[in-house]
Amino acid sequence: MTDTTGKPLAVVTGASTGIGRELAKQFAEHGFDLVIAAENAELDDAKREIPALGAQVDALRVDLAKPEGVEELVGHVGGRPVTALALNAGVGVGGSFTDGGSLEDQLTIVDLNVRSTVHLAKRVIPRMVEQGGGRVLFTSSIAASTPGPFQSVYHASKSFVGSFAQALREELKDTGVTVTALMPGPTDTEFFTRAGMEDTKLGAGPKDDAAEVGKEGYEALMNGKDHVITGARNKVQAKVSQHSPDTLATKMTRKMSEPGSAS
Repeated sequence: MTDTTGKPLAVVTGASTGIGRELAKQFAEHGFDLVIAAENAELDDAKREIPALGAQVDALRVDLAKPEGVEELVGHVGGRPVTALALNAGVGVGGSFTDGGSLEDQLTIVDLNVRSTVHLAKRVIPRMVEQGGGRVLFTSSIAASTPGPFQSVYHASKSFVGSFAQALREELKDTGVTVTALMPGPTDTEFFTRAGMEDTKLGAGPKDDAAEVGKEGYEALMNGKDHVITGARNKVQAKVSQHSPDTLATKMTRKMSEPGSAS
């Protein structure tokens, strides 16, 4: 992508739908050009929608769960300075670890949520340090605050992302690069359908608006906050989990995510 407008550039992964798409729209509305990436066909819809907000948008349909996909995205960005990086791509799988989803499904969570996040951060953040500044947003989750029966690998992956983000924030505090962790709760996106969790209390329960989550995430990033938990209900849940024994928090989570719990 070449610089034709002089605007700062934001790179957003998982930008085809949901929180990622809303983050991309926030960047567009606030004077950024964009490189957006995702694997699914909805990326074409995002590419058509977002330019109406005033941004030049370059969309790359790519599988970031594969190392070559991450490298393709890096090459697509090219040498243009990245002012903001939103590492949002992620996936979940519901059900029992032993019989709810294949090994391939579970490893895809690790590859996309964890490995690709580290890979892309390693490729982009050092360049931000060299240029003397930048903003990085990691999409973690309130799922990071407790072990997650029937979403065991997903919760663990988001715990990794949250810890990684906070560690990098401390490392980079004198570089001009800020790091923010976005920690949404259940959000009205395609996540629960794709994860096969529509029959759970979590999947059938109340959800936050993705546009509001994207707005809160963008504002926290631009204000240099270390993290933001979106939604009043989720803030309460996070505090309860923080002050509860792990065994109790884990049992509470099980009641929300166990298959069939919605009925």
